[in-house]
Amino acid sequence: MQLLADDVRLVPIVLAWDDWEASRGLATALARVVRDSGEDVLLVASSDMTHYESAAVAERKDHHAIEAIERLDGEGLLAVCRREAVTMCGRAPAAVVVEASRQLGASGAELVDYRHSGWVTGDDREVVAYAGVIIR
Repeated sequence: MQLLADDVRLVPIVLAWDDWEASRGLATALARVVRDSGEDVLLVASSDMTHYESAAVAERKDHHAIEAIERLDGEGLLAVCRREAVTMCGRAPAAVVVEASRQLGASGAELVDYRHSGWVTGDDREVVAYAGVIIR
């Protein structure tokens, strides 16, 4: 991002939990900082989705997680990941960004693309999946 626009400032946050209360607290603090900054801020969470499952299983599991994101339901995202064993590494960052966006007035999210490694390798037995979602 900084290569494309040298005036971009990045503030990375790394999370090692998937507890909803901690995620919601961070989301609230993040929303407050964004609101108080008076600047345009882009919130980004980066994660892959399900790892090393068949393409059919990954797509089913990931669909549930993506639905929670589209509903702007960070708590639901974490619950789905636990219940469905979605091995999404960045589930907490995604939940935080979803909740912060909701608090900042977002009205929905849209799946832009969903793919898995089998599309490239031709092997659907064990894939790693990826999704792109825009929150508005």
